[in-house]
Amino acid sequence: MSAQLISGVDLSRQMRQRIKEQTALLQTKGVTPGLAVILVGEDPASQVYVRNKVKACEEVGFHSRLERHPAQLSEAELLERVAALNGDPGTHGILVQLPLPAHLNAQRVIEAISPDKDVDGFHVSSAGALMTGLPGFWPCTPHGCMKMLESIGYKLRGRHAVVIGRSNIVGKPMAMMLLQQDATVTLCHSATQDLASHVRQADVVVSAVGRRNVVTADMVKPGAVVIDVGMNRDDQGKLCGDVDFEGVRQVASYITPVPGGVGPMTITMLLDNTLQAAQRSLS
Repeated sequence: MSAQLISGVDLSRQMRQRIKEQTALLQTKGVTPGLAVILVGEDPASQVYVRNKVKACEEVGFHSRLERHPAQLSEAELLERVAALNGDPGTHGILVQLPLPAHLNAQRVIEAISPDKDVDGFHVSSAGALMTGLPGFWPCTPHGCMKMLESIGYKLRGRHAVVIGRSNIVGKPMAMMLLQQDATVTLCHSATQDLASHVRQADVVVSAVGRRNVVTADMVKPGAVVIDVGMNRDDQGKLCGDVDFEGVRQVASYITPVPGGVGPMTITMLLDNTLQAAQRSLS
């Protein structure tokens, strides 16, 4: 058996076409979704991510604003910029690119963003909404994973899902989203003893730890669905995930590739959140 691929590229293309159509409809009502991205410093990876986000906005018809600031920017100045964007009616989503320079308190900056414009889904109000099942913005990467499961018609009710990684950005919200779909969820992390024994019980495995070969073929139950959120480099410098792709694909029923899997979905869900924020501004 060789697993079927869940292509984030293909799914993103379909979703972005829908977003583009809904954006055009919004524009007939006088509203163009607007996303402001704040980049502090010269981190090379962050610059690539930001460039891709701005490009994606342009492709679906959004208005995007990229603010570049030197690494020496003070926290007071950054908070002042966030406050100004909170008050701008043409800005529906605000994204502060992480990581921030060490002298800036990232959580304090995130909490300064209006919950109505928190399209990254990192604000404590967004986390609380997810926890309690209320409407709010879901973090983009785990939401993209859920869309990928939905795209293959996978029914989570009664299934056992194992999430590896407990970050506030992926692991914890991923577990909450799976719980909302009535999966039984095990959340594993760096202190978990005998990780393999937990993973072998899983119908769905989501790995988000950023370390190569965390999940190998002998750890995966035959027929399981494997979602690889990791982004690493192999010995040849090529992009790879957390999962031993070649081995696990011989055991799983579905698997996401790296690159071309979860990555494209993260930006797509950012677009979707921004569209929702613009739509809510009309109500």
